[in-house]
Amino acid sequence: MRAMGIDYGSKRVGIAVSDETKQMAFPHSVLQNSPDLLLSVIELARSQGVDEIVLGESRDFAGMANPIMRPIIRFKDALEEGTGITVAMEPELFTTMQAERLQGKHDKIDASAAALILQSYLDKRDT
Repeated sequence: MRAMGIDYGSKRVGIAVSDETKQMAFPHSVLQNSPDLLLSVIELARSQGVDEIVLGESRDFAGMANPIMRPIIRFKDALEEGTGITVAMEPELFTTMQAERLQGKHDKIDASAAALILQSYLDKRDT
């Protein structure tokens, strides 16, 4: 089984998937945030054999929720209901900026940010 990482944005949503041992996270795809997003993510999770999902948690420097957190929480709840998988939250502070610094700006940067979110979660879980 695999883990999936999600970098939720108001326009684009980055997706990452782990290897089967859940040791390494890899950028997978970038989806448009549209009315079909939830079904697309659920189908992707099923096709990839995902049994663990991690969603980026957007907070400011003071730890307060950013405005995007409301739709993130709604998406989390709907994703849990649609998959039957409890969705973990992982801080996403600066992940897109980190991905750009490591790889340069490109059209799949949101998937790279999702991989950083997922890798952070996997690393913490193993310690």
